[in-house]
Amino acid sequence: MCAMCDRPDLTPDDVLADVRARISHDLFAMVSVQGSRCTAELSYTVGLTEHGLPELVVTGQRAETATRLVRLWAGYLLDENVVLAGEVLRSGPWLMEAVPVTRPRQHLLVADRFYGDRLRALQLVWADGRGRWPWEPGHRARSAGQPVLGDRAPHYCQDHAPRLDVPRHP
Repeated sequence: MCAMCDRPDLTPDDVLADVRARISHDLFAMVSVQGSRCTAELSYTVGLTEHGLPELVVTGQRAETATRLVRLWAGYLLDENVVLAGEVLRSGPWLMEAVPVTRPRQHLLVADRFYGDRLRALQLVWADGRGRWPWEPGHRARSAGQPVLGDRAPHYCQDHAPRLDVPRHP
């Protein structure tokens, strides 16, 4: 699902130009890096930094699912301008916690090319279908798991957790 994997004729400059064009049209772009049995998928935004916001990241989900979730919450961020580290977010069947990414430049390589030291990111860490988090025993994820790219922040009151409806796909 990464652009250069799908199209080996592209150069890194071609990829950056495509991302820049998507940012100018849609306010942000999605970048997805395909995983393997040993490495988890990684999907993230590029462009929220330009609005003074952290980029958003999801690991351990297929690109299509991660992109849907990240687009939903990126839109929320652009409208509301706030998702706090430690906040629990709900979208349809999804329960997620916003975890600050400790070293975003190490993981969000395309965003790093655009923003360098200004880059900040929040990972949308998801609970499994039984409500277990990756830091809890018995959490179920796909074969490569769900790497958490930072340390959890103090929790906010879950009674007031933002909730968005995930659009249903046929």
